[in-house]
Amino acid sequence: MPGAAHRAYREARDLLLERYGDHDGACAQFTWPELGESFNWAVDWFDVIARGNRDTALWIVEEDGSEAKYRFDEMAHRSDQVGRWLESLGIGKGDPVLLMLGNQVELWESMLAVMKIGAILMPTTTAAGTADLADRIDRGRAKAVIANAADVAKFADVPGEFLRICVDGAAGWLDYREAYVVDRPDTFTTTTAATDPLLWYFTSGTTSKPKLVQHNQVSYPLGHLTTMYFLGLRPGDLHLNISSPGWAKHAWSCFFAPWIAEATIFVYNYSRFDAVGLLNQLRRAEVTTFCAPPTVWRMLIQADLSGGGGKLREAIGAGEPLNPEVIGHVRREWGLTIRDGFGQTETTALVANTAGAPLKAGSMGRPLPGVPVVIVDPLTGELADEGEICLDLNATPVNLMTGYVDDDEKNLAVTAGGYYHTGDVASRDADGHITYIGRTDDVFKSSDYKVSPFELESVLIEHPAVAEAAVVPAPDPTRLAVPKAYVALAAGWEANEDTAFQILRHAREHLPPYLRVRRVEFYELPKTISGKIRRVELRAREQAAADSGQPIASEWRDDARTIGVTS
Repeated sequence: MPGAAHRAYREARDLLLERYGDHDGACAQFTWPELGESFNWAVDWFDVIARGNRDTALWIVEEDGSEAKYRFDEMAHRSDQVGRWLESLGIGKGDPVLLMLGNQVELWESMLAVMKIGAILMPTTTAAGTADLADRIDRGRAKAVIANAADVAKFADVPGEFLRICVDGAAGWLDYREAYVVDRPDTFTTTTAATDPLLWYFTSGTTSKPKLVQHNQVSYPLGHLTTMYFLGLRPGDLHLNISSPGWAKHAWSCFFAPWIAEATIFVYNYSRFDAVGLLNQLRRAEVTTFCAPPTVWRMLIQADLSGGGGKLREAIGAGEPLNPEVIGHVRREWGLTIRDGFGQTETTALVANTAGAPLKAGSMGRPLPGVPVVIVDPLTGELADEGEICLDLNATPVNLMTGYVDDDEKNLAVTAGGYYHTGDVASRDADGHITYIGRTDDVFKSSDYKVSPFELESVLIEHPAVAEAAVVPAPDPTRLAVPKAYVALAAGWEANEDTAFQILRHAREHLPPYLRVRRVEFYELPKTISGKIRRVELRAREQAAADSGQPIASEWRDDARTIGVTS
């Protein structure tokens, strides 16, 4: 029988479902539910909706066409088996467990299992190498690792006393498949306090060493009600999200939000991205809600979208801001507007264009229900219409991390002045719509004008030669700095002078003079293992060149001699 925590959780969820398409009404009526002192999402929410439920919870399709479907009641049972087996190995409440798995059923069932026993989930990308793993196991104090046979060699030189569990069998590792021998596992009851740790996530490290983010039994499980509302998920939906396991967005959109809505998670595994193959699966399976990062959307619009979006009702972009050109192309071909939003590993969704709400070009939307978003002037610390996106801590934001593990200095810095500081800059108009400007570390000044790299990159990406672009300041004795674009070329374009000045001319014709891109270089963009561009490395490269007094020979410059404009 559902307990009080489940009933309160369901009531809050149902209110958001009823306010689908009514952003103002949702914000006016929604309040975070009181769940009591103890709560465990896997037991108090998932098991209650899953027991006896024969609807499909998880549908995994492989590149070769094979597929598998798992019912809700199956996932509850399988996670009970894995949980009881892990307990028999001595893994218990508060023990960090590093999960290094792909999009496979063992990932979902082990996430539920670790939650049920009160241990701490530490999801990790399969792209992590030995050095990354050694750091994570050391700082995360891992009690156990669950991985595939293909990755066990990465752990050979990783020091530490931790259980090594292999999903598909490996010499010297415990065999995960022994969990399935537990035929009639006892079901679980809640043993975790709402404040107990649940998730430890390493950030992508775009500007510094990855931070270790801690969420408790409420901040993500309850907080992702906002993510469900942002995605526009409904019971019975088939939801496809393009995201790699190990990163927070996977938990957002491939775990919590769909199962909060009682929707089906759809996964299409591929070794190399194939836009046509993805579109075929989306149409064949009759996916209703689709979320993908800007990189995937950019590759999709290079394919033929004329076949339509199938049964799609919601199209969502997430991870980084989406360029207007992509949104316009999909709207023309599919009649759907890609909605984007904003959040962090440290939070759930904070700001979004929600289903049915009026959209403004370039805006990422308005604060989500129950989320106390404010804009703070970084110089004065006062509320403003342009500045840093923050959360008002006096309003006790539920969907915020409990802090960075073992980093008191950073915790104090990120909560200074009574606000949680996201490190992202935005502007807000009179209607409350928020437009992203950039990371505080990335925004720079040129001739006393503030330059948002994202604004310039959005223009550059419209040129057919540009697959990706990163704009950084290049030191300049006259203007302090000038915008320089590092460009990854699209297929079929050559890295030569003609291409460079086509791109520079395009930027000159589509940007005001004070924002003009004045230098371009074709370059393999440095990225984190999560795929985010490390502009910090590019800025350092520019500064090193300036300090040496030697211009970078492989760049082209916008000047009067080359394209006939005044430099």
